[in-house]
Amino acid sequence: MNFVETSMKKIFAVMSFTALAACGGDGMPVAQLPEIDTSNPLLAEWGTPFDTPPFDQIQLADYKPAFETAIACSRAEVEAIVNNPAKPTFRNTIEALERQGALLSRVSGLFFNLLEADGTDEMQQLALEIQPALSELSNDISLDPELFARVKYVYEHPERGLSQEQKRLLENTYKGFTRSGADLSAEDKELYRQYTSELDSLTLQFGQNVLAATNAYTLHITDPAVVAELPDFVREALAADAAARNVKGWVVTLQAPSYVPFMTYSSNRALKEQLWKAYNSRCIGGEYDNTGLAKRIAELRLRIAQLLGYETYADYVLVEKMAGSRTRVEEFMNELLDKTRDHALGEYKMMNDYAATLGLKGQLMPWDWSFYSEKYKKEHYALSDEQVKPYFQLDSVRNGIFRLANKLYGIHFRPAPEVTTYHPDVTAYEVTDVDGSHLAVLYLDFFPRATKRGGAWMTEFRGVHCENGAETRPLVSLVMNFTKPTDNKPALLTFQELTTFLHEFGHALHGILAKGEYESLNSPNVYQDFVELPSQIMENWATQKEFLDMWAVHYQTGEPIPAELVDRIVAAQHYLAAYANVRQLSFGLTDMAWHTLTEPYAGDVIEFETRAVAPAQILPLVANTALTPSFTHVFAGGYAAGYYGYKWAEVLEADAFSLFREKGIFNREVAQSFRDNILSQGDHDHPMKLYVAFRGHEPSTQALIEKMGLAAEETK
Repeated sequence: MNFVETSMKKIFAVMSFTALAACGGDGMPVAQLPEIDTSNPLLAEWGTPFDTPPFDQIQLADYKPAFETAIACSRAEVEAIVNNPAKPTFRNTIEALERQGALLSRVSGLFFNLLEADGTDEMQQLALEIQPALSELSNDISLDPELFARVKYVYEHPERGLSQEQKRLLENTYKGFTRSGADLSAEDKELYRQYTSELDSLTLQFGQNVLAATNAYTLHITDPAVVAELPDFVREALAADAAARNVKGWVVTLQAPSYVPFMTYSSNRALKEQLWKAYNSRCIGGEYDNTGLAKRIAELRLRIAQLLGYETYADYVLVEKMAGSRTRVEEFMNELLDKTRDHALGEYKMMNDYAATLGLKGQLMPWDWSFYSEKYKKEHYALSDEQVKPYFQLDSVRNGIFRLANKLYGIHFRPAPEVTTYHPDVTAYEVTDVDGSHLAVLYLDFFPRATKRGGAWMTEFRGVHCENGAETRPLVSLVMNFTKPTDNKPALLTFQELTTFLHEFGHALHGILAKGEYESLNSPNVYQDFVELPSQIMENWATQKEFLDMWAVHYQTGEPIPAELVDRIVAAQHYLAAYANVRQLSFGLTDMAWHTLTEPYAGDVIEFETRAVAPAQILPLVANTALTPSFTHVFAGGYAAGYYGYKWAEVLEADAFSLFREKGIFNREVAQSFRDNILSQGDHDHPMKLYVAFRGHEPSTQALIEKMGLAAEETK
């Protein structure tokens, strides 16, 4: 999922443009808005299907003046709240703050989402120019003493008759101010401004460096013998990339659909070592060096946390997470590590011994892992990506996932060619509910390009909210980097890509099925260690025979996926599960190490990370490589002191999916309960209360141990 980190949680909410009209009357502030140039498509009423962005009309030159106007509008709206002579009330202060910033949210929502998915060099530069003004606005709002005084008065004098949703908004708004420096002294407020402004700029620069470093590296192969052993789909994709670059032969890049297949199927250790080291040393030294940025980002976060009275940044962050504290996170990760590390070491030894039987000299290295683990899977489970890919044509996968959503929740997906998209590769769908009512517009953006960052994520151009009895439904986007079609073959997905699609689609359902009056409380705006539950639970269907049998057919013959192949997929679901678990924990350890610092760190980044992940180190260490300088989730996204949340959510989803296993994987009663208690609830209540309402009890790590197939071994 995509999180763009700014200074702190923004006070302005993402609202629709029509919310600008909600001024005046009933003690509400009246904003004197600046003149709006409606010839700029970012500032005009759209009048498009479902009020979707007219991407074909928006030019790069439109953004800067739109940002300037939108910032001025937000300032005017906040000023009206501050200057309202009426006594502060929930409606004229808390709700007014929630509603303000509509135009800015429209403009920034478009710009920063496109920056991630289709960002040109010019957009990257413009982002660096715009960010300081956005940081200044955010700080001006959160540090305004008169505005905070109004918020504090409402918080300390709560009105009778507030709904649960309104009480939650009041609580979140007050905490948002205090956690953004509102209670600081004048001197400390100035420091807070400096730190957050610099932090916003550096996190943006960090992500841009990773994208640039990823795009800068290519491995150009001209010898046919080097690629002769590769499966056709890999060889053809590499040839297509070479042709797109106007060179002969084959090109391997650091983009996942290129890098991963080459590492998996090539036996050329020298080239794979070169590729692996290039990937795992991105942004260590050179033009796009991020080592200094990582240390400074960690330092700024620490200084902000300590200004606000916390010992570490993790302490600051985890107050607003399900885990609740640094101690609980450390105990949680250590418990999982203790239960799985020996199994993971055993899996490495198994793979090392297996590679030796095939002639590998010396120790199995990280660049060997994908190759030999794929061979082992093929030999011992009679399963490989080559076997399943013909049955996982992208169109079939998409339709199968749509059918799954229909069976679970009764919703429908209709191609919406009338909706303009931001790139020719992007398609749009209207999503409707059981009764035919409109739920959302879903954009699907599948393939890698130089202007798109790596990975996969869900985001929104607009979320759900209600105003004056009118509901605005969301514009949800899924952005991925799947294997592209070639001249000879359609896009065929690996099993991992299938699970990625299911994962991100779970995030999409969280947005599509959201409901509620206030967008800042609506899905997927929930605690970060809860937000991965809707996504990770969906991955379970990838190994369910009943689901695969619904849609998986051979892209050439139309024959259904053979039952024995599905059986092998199911049998292999625990393959290397302990290793994968420990590897994921190592990412969480890296994150927590940086964000439990009590003093700024000035030493070597690689040495720091090596010490941090030592308890979870399974594969041999390789000099001059590290995750930190390219760890965008943590240093350019919103997962700082929160990466453990993926494992936390795995525990939740393992326990939650056990109810589907018990009642039936398409059981509508269970699905409706999951929709009612989890997907549609957003942040209307504490997530543990919501989870217990669905499952009937709190989860434990044992559910995940059982899912990994380790429970039986644990009792031996």
